[in-house]
Amino acid sequence: MKITVGIPDANRGEAAALYWEAFGEKLGFVMGPKYRALTFITAVLRSDHGICAHSDDGRLLGVAGFKTVHGALVGGEFRDMRRVYGWVGASIRVLLLAVLERDTENERFLMDGIFVAQEARGQGVGTALLDAIAAEAKKRGYKQVRLDVIDTNPRARALYLHEGFVEVETRQMGIMRHVFGFNAATTMVRDV
Repeated sequence: MKITVGIPDANRGEAAALYWEAFGEKLGFVMGPKYRALTFITAVLRSDHGICAHSDDGRLLGVAGFKTVHGALVGGEFRDMRRVYGWVGASIRVLLLAVLERDTENERFLMDGIFVAQEARGQGVGTALLDAIAAEAKKRGYKQVRLDVIDTNPRARALYLHEGFVEVETRQMGIMRHVFGFNAATTMVRDV
């Protein structure tokens, strides 16, 4: 397996599809339909805000994204969303997605999503990507990595705990649980 910082242009569409596979259930109501979501994600994907895992034969196995003051793996602006969803559709989506927004901070490096191809799960790809995120954080001068995990993803939570992350805060979604399909998100941190 080869780990690299940055997403090659040749993998943009595939990375967007893996992202949607991982987060489509959570984001589907807001970002759907799928074809529009994939169009948007592919357009705004910041290749410089992702770390890739490739197989020895070059297949994309997974991606870990991060967020900085300069952007996020999947961010974009209102105008980007308007191009795909129209003015009204973009306005509604921006308001709803604001609930999930997490700010960067100076003390912890923010991991902004990790996703592994179905056929590569359970083979150490997630662990390798988490280690690469920690290395990137250290390279940038951070002492900790921060991430959020939702209550409907126990497999990810178990991986994070196994890899040394500790829970620091849980936020309830309240009525927005009906929009996003999960009840709570837990912030976890790990020293680098």
